Formats: sequence, structure tokens, C-alpha cells
Amino acid sequence: MDTLFLLALATVIVVLVFDYTNGFHDAANIVATVIASRAMTPVQAVIVVGVFEFLGPLLGGTAVANTIGKFVELGGILPLLSLAMLLCGLIGAIVWNLGTWYFGIPSSSSHALVGGLIGAVVVGVGVDHVVWGFHELASGRLTGIVKVLAALILSPLIGFWVGFAIHRILSVLLRAATPAANRHLRFAQFFTAAGLAFAHGANDAQKSMGILTLVLLLGGFIPHFAVPFWVMLACATAITLGILSGGWRIVRTLGFAIYRVRPIHALGSQLTSGLVIMSASLGGAPVSTTHIVATSIMGIGAAERPRAVRWAKAKDIATTWLITIPGAALVAILAYALVNLFLGAKP
Repeated sequence: MDTLFLLALATVIVVLVFDYTNGFHDAANIVATVIASRAMTPVQAVIVVGVFEFLGPLLGGTAVANTIGKFVELGGILPLLSLAMLLCGLIGAIVWNLGTWYFGIPSSSSHALVGGLIGAVVVGVGVDHVVWGFHELASGRLTGIVKVLAALILSPLIGFWVGFAIHRILSVLLRAATPAANRHLRFAQFFTAAGLAFAHGANDAQKSMGILTLVLLLGGFIPHFAVPFWVMLACATAITLGILSGGWRIVRTLGFAIYRVRPIHALGSQLTSGLVIMSASLGGAPVSTTHIVATSIMGIGAAERPRAVRWAKAKDIATTWLITIPGAALVAILAYALVNLFLGAKP
């Protein structure tokens, strides 16, 4: 077998590993509020979330995959070099995901992926091969990195204010309710958690679908950029296995460290997050589930008791968000240096 095929095979495997770590890292984002509000046991949560997580990539379309697969331009680059850059970008994202999981920090897998790919491509072939999207923005079109960053920056703000509004609405609807209403609020979370899991799968697995399809295109295995069904199935399986494994270290941060979550808060957070993420998926905008879930909890807390929100913890999380792109980019650059040395390729 030639070097190109082996590198393509290695990159496909690493894409699926990234997809797994994405699910592993984001499992807590989906189940944190369900468990914190005692709506489900961890086993129930994993089963419900796992089923709908798997269905999301298969039924959620490919709009996000198209966006992710086209924000770097590697046509005309030697296939060996282009695949090496994708491989290193993924390594940067995986290392960052595992590092933040180890320390229980809810960082963004989406930011890590974007940062890793930017770092590897810029150091490998230069800034001209990244589709920044600034010229298109001047003519009123969102594309490339501008579209990706706009989605990643705006979605947490939207999550905050939608969470704020939904909590106010729920509070009005339940103002005369007795504590017995918590039983119904917990039951409703079986549906909202399922919806959030479906939305997460529809958005996050598509990022891996886009990269995996790009690998096949650059390796010459498919004639044009179109996501094959087996790619959807493989990515759906990998992210679901990651969800089932569960990065439980982050549950405490999202379920308890930002705001004390009760059934009404959990329901509002899941409803908010599912709506925002699914809307973004339909528009082809890659977003961070971590960001949206965390800011929805902040918005809900601000709507009820702003002083009870642990804003210091929110500041720590925000700092991690800011350093994720450059951090993952740096790891990818180091990985590229090693791979470049091993392959004997010149940038």
C-alpha cells in the first residue's frame, strides 16, 4: 500500500477519534441538567441521549458539513501534504479536548477543530489557503471563517437571552404551581433532553462528516464534495459511542458550579439549547453545545436571581473559550512539525 492511502486511512481513523472525543467531551453538556435536576438517573440519561444522538446526524441534513468542509482551500496542493495538514489539525483538536476534559473545563470542540485546522493549514501552506470570508462579508455574504466565528460568537449570546426569556415565561405559567409540579417538569425532560441530543448530533457530528468527506475528496476517492451515507453512519456511530462513554467530569461544572439547577431550570436550559442548536444546524452554522448550554444556564439564573449566578466560574469558562482556538492551533502546529519531519515533506 502506498503512503497516500495509508495517510488517508490514518486521517479517517483520526477523524472518527475526534468525533468520539467530541461526544465524550460533550456528553456532560447534554446530561448535566437532567442529572442535576434528578429527572433521570445517569443510565436513563445515557440511553435516551444515545438513541437520539445517533439519529441526529442521519436525519439532520448536511448543511453544517458543507460549511466545515469548505473553510479551507486545499485544491491544487499535493494530496500527501493536504492530508497531513488535516491530520495535524485533528490532532490539535483531540489533544485540546482531552486536556480540557481532564481538568473538568467545558471548552468548545468546535473552537478546537477550527483552531487546529487553521494552525495546520497556515503553517503548512500559508494564510491564503484559509477561506477567511472578509471580502464576501463586505458584499453581504457570510462564508468561511467569518461564518464559523459569527455562529460560535453569536450563539452563546442568543442562548443567554433565549434562556432568560424562556425562564420568565415558565415562571409566569407556573406561578400558582405547587411543589408537586416538579414531577411533571422532570417527566417533560425526557422529551427536551431527547431534542437536545438530536440537535447536538445534527450539528456536531456534521463537523466530522465535513472533514471526513474532505479527506476522501483530497485523497481522490470521490469526484466532488458530497457526503456519502457511510460517512454519516460512521460519524453518527463514533459520536454516539463517545456520548455513551461520558465525560462526567464536566457534569458538576454545568449542573452545579454556575447556578443551582432545579427541574424548572433544567427544562428551560434543554429547551433553549435544543432550539438554538437545531436552528443553527438547519442554517449550516456550526455552533458549540458547551457554550450554548452554559450561557442558557446563566441566562436562566440571571432571570431569577442574578446574584446567585456564580459569575466567577463563568469568567473562568469564558477565558477557556478565548484561548481554545489559539491553543488548539499551537498543538496542531507542533503536530505538523513532527509529521512533516516524518514524511520528509516541505511546506
